[in-house]
Amino acid sequence: MSHSQTGVVKAAGFLMLTAVISRALGFARDAVMTSLYGQTSLTDAYNAAFSIPDFLYMIVVGGALSSALIPVFSSYIANDQDDEAWRVASVVTNLVLVALLIGIGLGLMFTPSLVYLLVPNLKLEAIELTTQLTRIMFIQCFFMALNGIQMGILNSYKHFTAPAIGGILYNLMTIVVGVLLDRHVGIMGFSIGVVVGAVFNFLVCIPPLLKVGLRYNLNFNLRHPGVKKVLVLMAPVLIGLSVTHFNVFVTQNLASRLPEGMITALRMAQRLMQIPIGVFAIAVAMAVFPTMAEQAAKREMGDFKRTVSLGVRTVIFITLPSAVGLIALRVPLVQVMFEQYRFTHENTLATAQALMYFSLGIIGYSSQQVLNRVFYSIHDTWTPVVAGSVAILFNVLLSFLLVKPMGHEGLALAYSAAGIFNMLLLLVMLRPRLGSIGGRRMLSSFTLTAVTSVCMGVAVSLVVQWLPRVLHFHDKINQLVIVLVGVAVGCLVFGGISLFLKMEEAEMVKDLFLRRFLGRRSA
Repeated sequence: MSHSQTGVVKAAGFLMLTAVISRALGFARDAVMTSLYGQTSLTDAYNAAFSIPDFLYMIVVGGALSSALIPVFSSYIANDQDDEAWRVASVVTNLVLVALLIGIGLGLMFTPSLVYLLVPNLKLEAIELTTQLTRIMFIQCFFMALNGIQMGILNSYKHFTAPAIGGILYNLMTIVVGVLLDRHVGIMGFSIGVVVGAVFNFLVCIPPLLKVGLRYNLNFNLRHPGVKKVLVLMAPVLIGLSVTHFNVFVTQNLASRLPEGMITALRMAQRLMQIPIGVFAIAVAMAVFPTMAEQAAKREMGDFKRTVSLGVRTVIFITLPSAVGLIALRVPLVQVMFEQYRFTHENTLATAQALMYFSLGIIGYSSQQVLNRVFYSIHDTWTPVVAGSVAILFNVLLSFLLVKPMGHEGLALAYSAAGIFNMLLLLVMLRPRLGSIGGRRMLSSFTLTAVTSVCMGVAVSLVVQWLPRVLHFHDKINQLVIVLVGVAVGCLVFGGISLFLKMEEAEMVKDLFLRRFLGRRSA
């Protein structure tokens, strides 16, 4: 394994570990909240309140960070021009803060109108609550924007520790503050907790920024070549992200017409579906992105294409069986995590069915995490925008067609179909830019992974059907045993078959766990 690949493996291993902890706390937060309030208009309002601040964050910071700042900043760092890198970062930070303050001001002014457009069919009380919670979320948006810039800079230096820990603190503080304030302000306490979590997320990144040599200054030099490059790269992504959130708004609007609690069911199922994406796909993508950006900057195209192939194959190898496992374990998983107190069995079934359809798209959205960054690394931000925009229009069309006959399940299916469509478009569009990136090897890996995943899925399904007949403990213990045994059987079957077939990806994942979790080198 090359030095760059070893660095990617180590970084991905650490990010996966911290992502698991952060996700676990995120679901603990959801479990506490739904235990207190169930799957009702209250939780619908809470989940809808994220939409508008998230939109502002993504178009202002997401576009600058994901598509432009990291490649440009990394290019300067790779060529030993740290001072120029920090000049660019300072100008971009200042522009983002100005845009963010204007956006938050307008958002606070027009919150009632925006909320009504988003969820017009909720009850009047729920719409009023959504308005209040949205205004609180705007404060979170400001600190998350600052944190997003910090994370981009630190990742360019291949420093992943502080941002990962910040994500853990974010969810932990949300739970603590939400529970403490529950008796005083109800579900609004969790919104306040989100703000407190965002502040901690921001603060934890300051020490490592100082360590790498923070050189911020109040600079608005738009004529700097690096700043011009960032602005040029940002433009198409801003368009793409706007289209993406238009799709979110359409989905929220359609979901508000469904029975009470369906917005929450969709949100919770989507969060479960995003476990393998957040734990594995994003971890791998974030780990390979600085390396790809550096290799592209140095025009080391052979190494660059090998890193691309490594990232895509590894993501598919991990997330495809994860999707099959989620489908097989969907009911006991939702039961053990959420079914208690005011979260009923009917709520479980609604969430589990949405999860099944969402899981079909995991491989598509996981692969996009790497493929989008491949284009960003070569300073091409238009191609992902074109592919994403076409896929989103496809999603909107399917959503309108499927929501009436299938309800919230149709919205989940449309989302998954669009994710797979987007992945295929990106792969087709990548070939003219890079030439061969080992397509046959990737197809062979996918085929073996798919066959192995099906075998694993059958084994896990048998566990889910058989265990309830022999377990006679408390319901919650039974559910936990079923999930744990199902996961263990799935890992053993999939891991055993893939190692027996001597798949390269299996050896790489084994090496990753040996290096990160056992502190040893594989043979």
